[in-house]
Amino acid sequence: MPHENFQSCIDACYACATECDHCAVSCLAEQDVKSMARCIKLDMDCAQICRLAASYMARGSEFAQALCRLCADVCQSCADECAKHQMDHCQRCAEACDKCAEECRRMAQMA
Repeated sequence: MPHENFQSCIDACYACATECDHCAVSCLAEQDVKSMARCIKLDMDCAQICRLAASYMARGSEFAQALCRLCADVCQSCADECAKHQMDHCQRCAEACDKCAEECRRMAQMA
C-alpha cells in the first residue's frame, strides 16, 4: 500500500488537523467559552486522529483502512458541530473536516 496512492487523503488529514487546532484555540478566545466546549473537544479529537491516520497511511500500515473509517466518523462529527457555529474559524474547520471525511471514506473503500 504505497503512500502515493493515498496522498490526497494524507494531505486532507493534515489540512484538517491544522484547521481543527486553529479552531480549538480560537474557540478558547470566544466570549462564551462554555458554549464552545463540545466544539473544542471534537477539534482536539479530530486533529489527533487525522495526524494518526496520515501517519498510518504514510507508512502503509495494515490498519490504515480501519483507522481511516474511524477518522471519517470523527471528522464528520466535528464538521457537524462546527457547522452549528457562525464564527469564521468554525466554518473553515467544518469545510476541512467534511473534505477529510470524504477523502478518508474514499481511501477506506480503495484499500
